[in-house]
Amino acid sequence: MVQDTSWDGYEQIPTRIIQGYTTMADEACRQLEATGLSPTHVFVQAGVGAMAGSVVGYLANVWQDRRPRFGVVEPESMTCIYRSAQVDDGAPHAAVDQRPTIMAGLNCGEPCTLTWPILRDFADWYFKCPDHVAVRGMRLLAAPEADDLPVISGESGAVTVGLIDLIAGEPEYAALRAKMGLDENAVVLCFSTEGDTDPAHYRQIIQGSEDLSNEDH
Repeated sequence: MVQDTSWDGYEQIPTRIIQGYTTMADEACRQLEATGLSPTHVFVQAGVGAMAGSVVGYLANVWQDRRPRFGVVEPESMTCIYRSAQVDDGAPHAAVDQRPTIMAGLNCGEPCTLTWPILRDFADWYFKCPDHVAVRGMRLLAAPEADDLPVISGESGAVTVGLIDLIAGEPEYAALRAKMGLDENAVVLCFSTEGDTDPAHYRQIIQGSEDLSNEDH
C-alpha cells in the first residue's frame, strides 16, 4: 500500500508524494504570475495534511516577501490538524471525535508527521466544517455566476470554496470576515483536489436531492 501519510520507518515514499503535490502549487504560481497577481489568502483542505503542508510550504517559500495568509480546512468530524493546533504543544495529535463525513478524501484521523510542522508554523487559521459547507462549495462551483466556467468538484475538493463563500456572504460572519481581511481587495487561491469520484452522490447533491443546508454552521 502506498500512502501519503508517514510514521517511524515509513517516510521515503510519503516524502516523494509530498514533493509531487508541489507540482500544482508551482503551476498555480506560474499562472498567477502571468496575470500579475499574487494571492492574499490561500485555503487548503486537509486529511492527514500531506497535500496541505506541501502547498503551504511551497507557497510560503515562493512568496516570502508577500506571503499570503493560510487557512487549513477539515471536516468537523475528523479534525486531527485542528486538534493538534488547539492542543498547542508542537506535537501532532489524533482526532478525538471521529465520525463519518461525506468528505471521504479528508476522512483521516492522524496528521502526517512530515507536514504537520509546516502547518503548525505557517498556517494562520484552522477550520472545522460540517458537511453542508462542502455541499455549498460543490453547488457554487457547478453553477457559477456570469461567464465563469463550471467546475466539477467533489466533496473533499469543494469545502474550501464553501467556507469562503459562507464567511464572505453571511452577515453573522462580518466580524470574522473583517478580521481575516476577506474584502473586495482579497485574492483567494484554492485547490480542488477531486472531481465527481462518486458520480451518483455528486448528482444528488448538485440537483438538490440531498439537503444538508440546515446543519449548524
